Amino acid sequence: MWLPFSTNQKSLSFVDALFTSASAVCVTGLASIDLSKDLSLTGQIITLILFQVGGLGIITFSIVLFALMGRGVSFKGREIAQSAFLHTPRSDFYIIVKKVLLYSFVIEASGTFFLFLRFIQDFPPVLAFYHAVYNAVSAFNNCGYSLFTNNLMAYQSDVLVNVTIMVLIILGGIGFIVLYEVLAKLRGQEKRLSIHTKIVLTTTAFLILLGTVCFYFMEMNNVLKGMNLKTSILASFFQAVVPRTAGFNTVDIGALTNSTLLIVMILMFIGASPGSTGGGIKTTSFTLLMLLIINRIRGNENVNIANRTIPKDTMEKTIYIIFASAFCVGLITSVLLLTSSGDTTPLASRHKFVEYLFETVSAFGTVGLSMNLTPKLNDIQKYAIIFMMFAGRVGPLTLAFAWYSSRRRGLTYAEESVMVG
Repeated sequence: MWLPFSTNQKSLSFVDALFTSASAVCVTGLASIDLSKDLSLTGQIITLILFQVGGLGIITFSIVLFALMGRGVSFKGREIAQSAFLHTPRSDFYIIVKKVLLYSFVIEASGTFFLFLRFIQDFPPVLAFYHAVYNAVSAFNNCGYSLFTNNLMAYQSDVLVNVTIMVLIILGGIGFIVLYEVLAKLRGQEKRLSIHTKIVLTTTAFLILLGTVCFYFMEMNNVLKGMNLKTSILASFFQAVVPRTAGFNTVDIGALTNSTLLIVMILMFIGASPGSTGGGIKTTSFTLLMLLIINRIRGNENVNIANRTIPKDTMEKTIYIIFASAFCVGLITSVLLLTSSGDTTPLASRHKFVEYLFETVSAFGTVGLSMNLTPKLNDIQKYAIIFMMFAGRVGPLTLAFAWYSSRRRGLTYAEESVMVG
């Protein structure tokens, strides 16, 4: 991205090249430049490759490469790979990894076909196909990069484009093991869906519906004002789906009301599902936290759901991930505030807190939505967002795995109580 052949005019600054590369490989979608104007065809293709590899994961391509070379994967590598894709170890792990690639390319090809049918009406065939491929791969990998200057705002009322992008985002964000189990169930190869899959599907549907209703009623007199009913509902659905870690937009995010921004930030923080192309704390973590609260209120020591008890180690990891994530968001937001320019009065700059918090949560959830702030960030702030994008993509799960795999049982001393709450 830093070399001259990646740009149309002058070369990018190092921080912008790093920011664009990190945003692509972390499938975030935040952009400090205009991809359509500043990047050459070569630069755009580089971003396409980066978010394709970043979405499916280095682990996936490594395992497939080792298999093609006739080499096996170490037990440690296998354990790490299974923790990234599966909720429980399976003997058919290699088959699942191969099907991950197969499903991905079939879904992306299908999305490309439907988008091409629409874009061919606006562009020459070759350019329409290129835009279709770029947007389809970006949507399935939950990146949100688009080569249109105003993202997808020009297709705000287009049913085919909106539905295709939303389906790609959802399929990419529910997790590969969920796709595998659902298809196996439909074919009669699986007797029942796992608790993991049931939680993912239920939580995903609930968050999308809740987000749609909230967005519609909170924005009906704001950004949705003047739209017909079909366009309003379509825009509401779209903006409820994209905070699931794909930063496409069909409305101006910077013009949303404060209450809507709060809902969007909550959705971005929750993010997609484990083993998917998305980020966030994940839908399962959110649901398990809610179940923990409900079971504690009912006086249950264990977390029970559908006649199953969730292991205590899983609950400990869930709490760790959520609080570590919240701490990272608070830390990076503080860095952005402390390094902002002081050329305005405190009252005049009060809105910056919401903008910086929104930008940080978007980076953590690898979403890519922005209140038009990203290009205005200074170099220090860009480096902070780069760190947040990286941490959001690999941080919580990797840190949790490293913590639990390297932890040694230490000494136990006499207990002494501390007041809390």
